[in-house]
Amino acid sequence: MNKAFVLGAGLGTRLRPLTDQLPKPLIPVFHKPLITCAFEHLLRAGVREFIVNTHHLPECYAEAFPTGEYHGAPITFRHEPVLLETAGGIANIADLVRNESFLVYNGDILTDLPLQPLLEEHAKGKNLVTLVLRSSGPSKHIAFDASSGTVTDIRGKLGTGDMGTHQFTGIYAVSPEFLNRLTPGKIESVIPVWLECIKRGERIGAVVADEGQWWDLGDRESYLDAHAALWGGVENGQLKYLADGLAPANVSFVSPKAEVHHSASLKGVNVISDGAVVGVNATLRDCILWPGAKVANLAFLNRCIVRSGMTAEGVLNGKDV
Repeated sequence: MNKAFVLGAGLGTRLRPLTDQLPKPLIPVFHKPLITCAFEHLLRAGVREFIVNTHHLPECYAEAFPTGEYHGAPITFRHEPVLLETAGGIANIADLVRNESFLVYNGDILTDLPLQPLLEEHAKGKNLVTLVLRSSGPSKHIAFDASSGTVTDIRGKLGTGDMGTHQFTGIYAVSPEFLNRLTPGKIESVIPVWLECIKRGERIGAVVADEGQWWDLGDRESYLDAHAALWGGVENGQLKYLADGLAPANVSFVSPKAEVHHSASLKGVNVISDGAVVGVNATLRDCILWPGAKVANLAFLNRCIVRSGMTAEGVLNGKDV
């Protein structure tokens, strides 16, 4: 598939105040915007063109991608003045994808799960939509029949009594025929649309991909925990997850462009970005400092995230600045 629709319009309410400054897909992960990890994953799968919907802080996308492309792949930004949710967002880009299947990828996930099984299953042409599932996870809401390769219910909404067996990853392939099931301009999620398709006997298919890593970075704890997990994947000075030839991650958890006073104490997993400043006798434990963040002299921070241009002072536990 040549095109991918990466969902970038969400409000990111669970990540506030971080998302008061950046849309959720642009929050930095080891010094790079989260959405670029999705782009790289998709490029490796053969995607050559991106579409990103925007709503909250749309100007930030223009600042992050001033040339309108990523590694040579053009990015089309489609703004939603009124947030349309997932089905509405897909309907809103119909003119950009009509007559060809395309991928949809949630902009707040971080994963290296294999995409080839999805591409192969969807290429068979039987499914309106093909989801990527995992057999474990915190939100097993998708009822999947492995014998037929179809989704049979979601959260038990169809009265099957099956509340779910698999976690939905936020990645799926869409056939152009599915666009005919959508109403342009309507604010709606894809979930009720999929359920209506299943009721009509139309195939909502799925593949299970348990290989690789998968994180939903929708809240601060998962954001911090993903950094800790990635820390464990350092090999020869690079993160195995992010080192991919497209944008090699020359991992320095403390950017060489940051200023960390020699008396400061760094404990656990700390990621300190360009232009960040850590003051005299400051202590950081499992913290993330965005570009230009500051930590005052004598401050003590535990599991904190400091945004660009902000200063953290005093004793802070589990607080974002």
